[in-house]
Amino acid sequence: MESHYQHFNAGELTRCTQSLIKFSDLGGKLVIALAGAMSTAQIGRSLAPAILGEKIHSISCTGANLEEDLFLLIAGDNYETVQDWRNQSAVDDLNLNLRGMNRVTDVCIPEESAIRRVESMLLEIWKEEPRLPHEHLYALLERIELGPRSENSWLLAAKKMNIPILVPGWEDSTLGNLFAAACLRGDLSPDMVLGGIHYMIDFADWYKSQTKPIGFLQIGGGIAGDFPICVVPMLNQDLGEKVPFWSWYAQISESSTSFGGYSGAPPNEKISWGKIGVDTPRFVIESDATIVLPLILTCLMELE
Repeated sequence: MESHYQHFNAGELTRCTQSLIKFSDLGGKLVIALAGAMSTAQIGRSLAPAILGEKIHSISCTGANLEEDLFLLIAGDNYETVQDWRNQSAVDDLNLNLRGMNRVTDVCIPEESAIRRVESMLLEIWKEEPRLPHEHLYALLERIELGPRSENSWLLAAKKMNIPILVPGWEDSTLGNLFAAACLRGDLSPDMVLGGIHYMIDFADWYKSQTKPIGFLQIGGGIAGDFPICVVPMLNQDLGEKVPFWSWYAQISESSTSFGGYSGAPPNEKISWGKIGVDTPRFVIESDATIVLPLILTCLMELE
């Protein structure tokens, strides 16, 4: 990277990575926000080692990223790859649907061995006691036999290291849909899965308890990033407490603010909301997160 990635987005990637390594080496804690389909893109291959290596200290993710790490863990051998996905026709996708294969770009998640298998196990676990979404999955992980794919599961790594996980808007996921359907059938009640306010309360306590600077690495946009970053202005402005701003910030995104996408809001805008400060190191890499994030995480682990 230092030899070849000198300018434009490549140069920003190098500068961002160098800054993050320095921040980490000085004891900084890092929160990572996962939007998009990063779990199905197998980000666990680089994220799980970073968690186990104590380089990642909290994760905020969409409900899809939470469940898709689990789907891959238990049914990865039954996944299919669509090589020529850019030329996939509507009829081709209909045929995948009829075969029970749910396509995510060039990857197909099998309905029966992944989604329905998890559903059958969770229907009983959901009944046990009210838990946060990821805690229900932790309960499931304790009851299944784990195979060789476990070393690439970031969810298992997060469980082992007991780092905070936030899943705001979890109901916007396949498992959220299945849970809602069970509630409509009368099999479950909505209060069996705790929600975003519980996550924010717990995260606020965690943020206040930290004695080292805390950084924020945002992948994509949306609620996975917008939700946790707001803990700082909430504590300072709404509760009248005094907590430090986020001490380091970077975002990997392709969204443009000129198209009305809030997910592409530049870091300076976050200063106006009291999320980061004028002196906070901040970076925006406008590129493909499936390429960029593994590079950052690998460098973070190898260069200390």
